[in-house]
Amino acid sequence: MGGLDSAQLRTLAAVVAEGSFDAAARLLHVTPSAVSQRIKALEETVGQVLVRRARPCVATDAGRPLLRLAGQLTLLEREALADARGPLAGGGRTRVAVVVNADSLATWFPAALARLPQRAGLSFDLRQDDQDHTAELLRDGSVTAAVTAQREAVQGCRVLRLGAMRYCALATPEFAASHFAGGLTAAALVSTPLLVFDRKDRVQHRFIRAVAGRSLDPPVHYVPSVPALSEAIRLGLGWSLVPEQIARADLTAGRCVDLAPGRHLDVPLYWQHWRLESDVLSSLTAAVRAVASETLR
Repeated sequence: MGGLDSAQLRTLAAVVAEGSFDAAARLLHVTPSAVSQRIKALEETVGQVLVRRARPCVATDAGRPLLRLAGQLTLLEREALADARGPLAGGGRTRVAVVVNADSLATWFPAALARLPQRAGLSFDLRQDDQDHTAELLRDGSVTAAVTAQREAVQGCRVLRLGAMRYCALATPEFAASHFAGGLTAAALVSTPLLVFDRKDRVQHRFIRAVAGRSLDPPVHYVPSVPALSEAIRLGLGWSLVPEQIARADLTAGRCVDLAPGRHLDVPLYWQHWRLESDVLSSLTAAVRAVASETLR
């Protein structure tokens, strides 16, 4: 078996990131035929199918370790090239893929990116997923770092505790008076419309279980947008848990009330990233930790 070819590894990463052979060809400025030949050659070297030819293309179990290796090599190569050429010449464009849960993306995480030292040729590819699932993208090599609820380090990664995101149960005063006049009883909770981000989002159901002492199955509206979910609460479509950073304005203005004053749900968040000696990762980690320490519990 021969060694791994860096151009073939980069092509594998491009196919998975862009979702198709044609899109990868455009990114790499080669023909789709060249992309296909590189992937085939890499698969012959490894002796395994590495890419599932679907829409979009995804890495197989055999392809995931190589996908992670491709991303690590690209990051280190770009940093080394930038250091060798010096600050004026630059080292090409470095793209860092990071997956973040929707509520962090809508609140504190952009401030961490803004706090990074300005660095020529650095761009970010932000992905969004539920905090209980973001580590999966680290595991398969799709991203370099993740904000996650998983405190156990993914293989090959470092993990740091960031703090906890606090959630409050919100509804309009009218909705609360109509549905929860007697408080958050099990009978009221099981029959009252609940607003949930998507089917991966279990924060509200965890809160219900904590309050009611058992799992309940209320009617659910799925609203996969943080601003739209907040608007749906204000319009009286249902109640939901909202990060306190977002809830504060509606509570202060009287548009919403806290359904359970003094009760809340804290979701611990962690920062996981590849175990690499990288200036980019070190700077990003420092910025993330600094902003998280100012905004999370």
